[in-house]
Amino acid sequence: MEGTEGTQQPHLVLANKLFLLTHSDVDDIQKVRLREEVISTVVADDMAPLYETLAANSVLELDQKVLDSMRVKIAEELKKLDEKIADAEENLGESEVREAHLAKSLFYIRIADKEKALEQLKITEGKTVAVGQRMDLVFYTLQMGFFYMDFDLISRSIDKAKNLFDEGGDWERKNRLKVYEGLYCMSTRNFKKAADLFLDSISTFTTYEIFPYDTFIFYTVLASIISLDRVSLKQKVVDAPEILTVISKIPYLSEFLNSLYECQYKSFFSAFAGITEHIKLDRYLHPHFRFYMREIRTVVYSQFLESYKSVTIEAMAKAFGVTVDFIDLELSRFIAAGKLHCKIDKVAGVLETNRPDAKNALYQATIKQGDFLLNRIQKLSRVIDL
Repeated sequence: MEGTEGTQQPHLVLANKLFLLTHSDVDDIQKVRLREEVISTVVADDMAPLYETLAANSVLELDQKVLDSMRVKIAEELKKLDEKIADAEENLGESEVREAHLAKSLFYIRIADKEKALEQLKITEGKTVAVGQRMDLVFYTLQMGFFYMDFDLISRSIDKAKNLFDEGGDWERKNRLKVYEGLYCMSTRNFKKAADLFLDSISTFTTYEIFPYDTFIFYTVLASIISLDRVSLKQKVVDAPEILTVISKIPYLSEFLNSLYECQYKSFFSAFAGITEHIKLDRYLHPHFRFYMREIRTVVYSQFLESYKSVTIEAMAKAFGVTVDFIDLELSRFIAAGKLHCKIDKVAGVLETNRPDAKNALYQATIKQGDFLLNRIQKLSRVIDL
């Protein structure tokens, strides 16, 4: 089940196809091809439980003969696996017993029977002593979690893996776990932590079973842009040799990153339009599409306004290659939401920045907390006096 170098785990490839098959932005011709590929994979791996679920949700049409055939094959294979387990328990050692149970676990994973797979993995864990092998079982569970997008299962598995590392564990598996955790953080909208974990894993990436290296770089750049300041972005992303080697292979990404850093805002908006299509069709990023769009616009507008005490709306619109009305509407929304620190002088057609003073804000907060503390002390003294 574990992907070799450069090979994505087949179930996660299937999960992506299922996501695209139910996506409204994918055209019908492509959906016909995707449906054929999904049916082919489901039948080839005897995924009867998944087939029934997809048929119930009207994603695929139910063919009872196909379903019965899969059930017969599953029953035959389970009989063989149970015989191997019985034989290993009677005639062989503990290692062979563990391998027989693991084979049954992987079979349940292959046919997409989640509950039985988790149950069998637990039994296999009971037969496993080595920390590294127990970690591998956690990785199988994590892969299942991402297949079903079960974030509770993923979170518990990550915590379990971290506890196992307290007992020991090699660096290769620790680095792999960072990528799994980064993907979990990104999928749950914690882009800052995801960026940190992905950047830590760039030079040691071996987690090809969950996505290819190009996809990993795509996620790393997107998470970093909205999480890092300009200096860190330059050091860790823009000039990173690992990113530079593959960024040009990913459509729009190089222009998206470099135009932002070099303040080429027209080019940025052009690349931005292309990147949005990739995000929409990404299984992990799609739920956060609107959030990411807001965050990236906040970053780019803040960066532009950082250079000015005041600037005309017309000049800003020209820099971004959009209309004055568009910029006016955009900025008014972000200002009202507290995302941008400026105000619009509609009469003069000017934007005036009012950057918050960090030291002054800290001073005001200290005064406020001091007043609160004094009030509490006075109330307490009255009670004591009584």
